[in-house]
Amino acid sequence: MAELKALIFDVDGTLADTERDGHRVAFNKAFADAGLDWDWSVETYGRLLAVTGGKERIRFFIDDFLEHFDAPADLDGFIADLHKRKTARYLDMLKAGQIPLRPGVKHLLDEARAAGVTLAIATTTTPENVTCLLESTLGPGSVDWFAVIGAGDVVPAKKPAADIYFYVMEHLGLGPEACVAFEDSHNGIRATNDAALRTIVAVNGYTRDEDFDGAALVLSDFGEPDRPFEVLAGDAHGRRCVDLELARAVLG
Repeated sequence: MAELKALIFDVDGTLADTERDGHRVAFNKAFADAGLDWDWSVETYGRLLAVTGGKERIRFFIDDFLEHFDAPADLDGFIADLHKRKTARYLDMLKAGQIPLRPGVKHLLDEARAAGVTLAIATTTTPENVTCLLESTLGPGSVDWFAVIGAGDVVPAKKPAADIYFYVMEHLGLGPEACVAFEDSHNGIRATNDAALRTIVAVNGYTRDEDFDGAALVLSDFGEPDRPFEVLAGDAHGRRCVDLELARAVLG
């Protein structure tokens, strides 16, 4: 059996259910701040989630949803400004404690730290978003719990490309045979598949019906000892919540 040395986590939708009532709301506030009448409904945002990266999502919306939009000459600058406004709004929400970790996440992080298993992050969101989420939910200094944080634009291609996972494993000095990844979306599992990582998927309301071919295990959530997860696909080896024993079993 391979030795489990690291757990690698996606952030949005995986560590925290950030999309519908976090990022979506922050985008809409940023649009209003910029004097735009755009409003991303829950349904619309679900369609936009097919595109990873906030700036990329705005550009996709302009190209595919706004047939008669009079784009400014400096479209890149316009999008960058909107995204900056959105990030500020999102950070305000995090600092106010409006976005908690998903159930079962802290239990797993605490167990891994106690056992000396390395923690890492591989995400398309910005480094500021990661830091603020961790500190608002786990407390000051919790960023240091993670040996590597691969976030934002540190790699040229975002998920579903596997670049961010290769970046994290390179900086950990580990190969996929020593790591288990955690994702929540089709784009995420495409990235981990291409990085040859064994992956546990914990779905959310937006992603439950997506294609997770290649995942070792697909669950409703991380589960708690007194509130077990629902197994959607794969073998949970009799476990009721995601813990190191399950991660080791998944690694094989």
